[in-house]
Amino acid sequence: MRLRGNPAEPSRIAPDMTDPLVTRLNFTDEHLRDIPCPRRVLRLTRGLGSGLTHDAEGRLWALGDRGPNLKVKPAVETYGLERLAFQTDQAAKIMPATDIGPALAELRLEGDTVEVVRLLPLRGEDGRPLSGLPTPGSANSRREPALATDGSPLAPDPGGVDSEGIAAIPGGGFWIGDEYGPSLLRVDGDGKVLMRWVPKGKAHTVADAPYPSADVLPALAARRHVNRGFEALALTPDGKALTLAFQSPLAHPDDEAHAQGRHVRLMRFDTDTGVLLGQWAYPLEPPERFRRDLAKRPLARADLKVSEVTTLDESRLLVLERGSETTKIFLVDLADECALPDEHALAETWPTLEELSAAGDFPLPELAKRLVFDSDHHPEVSADLEGMTLLDERTLLLVNDNDFGIEDAATVFWRVEFAEAL
Repeated sequence: MRLRGNPAEPSRIAPDMTDPLVTRLNFTDEHLRDIPCPRRVLRLTRGLGSGLTHDAEGRLWALGDRGPNLKVKPAVETYGLERLAFQTDQAAKIMPATDIGPALAELRLEGDTVEVVRLLPLRGEDGRPLSGLPTPGSANSRREPALATDGSPLAPDPGGVDSEGIAAIPGGGFWIGDEYGPSLLRVDGDGKVLMRWVPKGKAHTVADAPYPSADVLPALAARRHVNRGFEALALTPDGKALTLAFQSPLAHPDDEAHAQGRHVRLMRFDTDTGVLLGQWAYPLEPPERFRRDLAKRPLARADLKVSEVTTLDESRLLVLERGSETTKIFLVDLADECALPDEHALAETWPTLEELSAAGDFPLPELAKRLVFDSDHHPEVSADLEGMTLLDERTLLLVNDNDFGIEDAATVFWRVEFAEAL
């Protein structure tokens, strides 16, 4: 069955979702340290806005990513790290504090105030915190080079994680999505990694990690574009199926397909075996619909991302789609008739979904979308929203990623209350 929206039509907000009550909540970032640099001090704060979830007991959890990192341009222009000026790899990341790595944070929401109850670094079986350094030989034999502030290379780490999505398991613990492998991590309630699933053929990249691993995910997942892996996770209410979203179209077969692709893959896995249960094509909005972004700079297709998904029931999800400034939240239904044909789970299927998507007239089933929130109508809402979870049937909690304070951003939580249940 082929479902299609008309890309010429503007996004429409559902009639009952036109005027949610949006409240900025009180929160204070934890100051971690100051690092003197030639041009200014690099002030690091705790980052915990890469994902949000709530567990069966109603506790809120936030997720931090790999740790503080800068692109080359701000490292040179903002902080005066001139030794990096000759670095030509645009995927390179400068990591000024590798001891600050991926971590969980339990949160408490009381009234209009959010507080951190406790912090749980992700840990290996040996009890030591994991690093956020890239794993060796990541997707397509490519990885983001990690550099120290003096420009020297940092060695890859087979146990390293760039944690970007989280879902609380009904019986306890978490699933966490990683952008590097990309991979899925099963984590216990204290932050210890119990298992890491990587794409088939990629077992060697994590063979020396301080926790068990298995290459059970589709080989196709390794075609993720650099720094655009598993970004968003959601469990079905019974915890038996895990839905994930890539951040962007795959680089399949190449970077051009990624840059021009208009669809992001959503995959659903059996949580016991890692078997792929289904796959759907999520259509990204045209760049011209992200008004706050366009007011600052031109926006290309490749700038759009899916940063979070949240379960409503067995088949319905909320999907957080964004540029940087503008965030849109859509409701989708992962109905069987919208699922992709099985052959599009295979890396050898040609033309690829991404090639078909980039060509314009998409011949495969795609998800229908209903817009429920648009930050272009709420200019007070922060940029770079990455975390989203339900507080109740008509209330969402949103949070931005402050990037550990690298560019002076603060963590901000927003409560969005709709007039009717989602």
